[in-house]
Amino acid sequence: MGQLNQTTSHRFILLGLSSSPHLQVMFFLLFLIIYFMTISGNFLLIVIVRMNPTLHSPMYFFLSNLSVIDACLSSSVIPKILANTLSEDKSISFLGCAIQLYSHIAFGGTECLLLALMSYDRYTAICKPLQYTIILNKQLCLHLAIGCWVASFVNSVILTAFTFRLSYCGSNHLNHFFCEMPLVLRLACQNVRLSELVEYISVGLFLAGTLTLILMSYLRITLTVLKIRTNIRPYKAFSTCVSHLTVVSLSYGIALFMHMHPRSSYSPKQDQILGLLYTVLTPMLNPIIYSIRNEDIKNSVKKALHVHLL
Repeated sequence: MGQLNQTTSHRFILLGLSSSPHLQVMFFLLFLIIYFMTISGNFLLIVIVRMNPTLHSPMYFFLSNLSVIDACLSSSVIPKILANTLSEDKSISFLGCAIQLYSHIAFGGTECLLLALMSYDRYTAICKPLQYTIILNKQLCLHLAIGCWVASFVNSVILTAFTFRLSYCGSNHLNHFFCEMPLVLRLACQNVRLSELVEYISVGLFLAGTLTLILMSYLRITLTVLKIRTNIRPYKAFSTCVSHLTVVSLSYGIALFMHMHPRSSYSPKQDQILGLLYTVLTPMLNPIIYSIRNEDIKNSVKKALHVHLL
């Protein structure tokens, strides 16, 4: 009970933001703008898909789920950053840190699984076009999406439990903008090898595992396209995949570097930048990336604006 009381009353101090008043105001405005763009962009994408019957397909169903995840992932981090930016109190409670860590892992894991599903969707659409609607029917798509959410949230419960079962009796200064598992573990005053092992297994399953599925899907897509004997350039068949590949490269590139680089090469500033890119900038950029190269979404926006103006 003594250890429990010690940890539950503990607070972490987030040191990621500058202590300069002028920089704090600048950071506050910057994060506020990014958060507004993230929420509005993803919400707009969900509304467009919902309102346009021609977009009621598996690809856009998964894309809508991705938009929900991006909005939630951003909301799990930015509001606390905004609150701490202009406040003299930079602390976060032990419970608040646990909730933030849980949310960050849960939504990040769900995004990995969904990106893998979206690559399978592209594989089915290009390699098996006549069976596309039969294979990826509405019921299966719903079950797959629910499976992604459930699996990731269960994984998050396990990782959060392995993080906060430890005793934190030393320094409470967390050199980051938010609570992240590797950084929180560095503050523990117990052996963290088991917790780190569980983290590596989870990262391997969710990052390396889903990335393997994505690469296999696009390998099959490439081989199928190269076998097409038509006068149409092969690049045209990849047009619907470019946005997805861009998001995958951005998300997985940052996430793999964050979790798989050696602990000996740890750099606080590097981790802060990578953490911000993954949890703040990527959720804002994803709806933009999908909208810029997607003619269906652009036409839906133009149609909606035309009807509204009339």
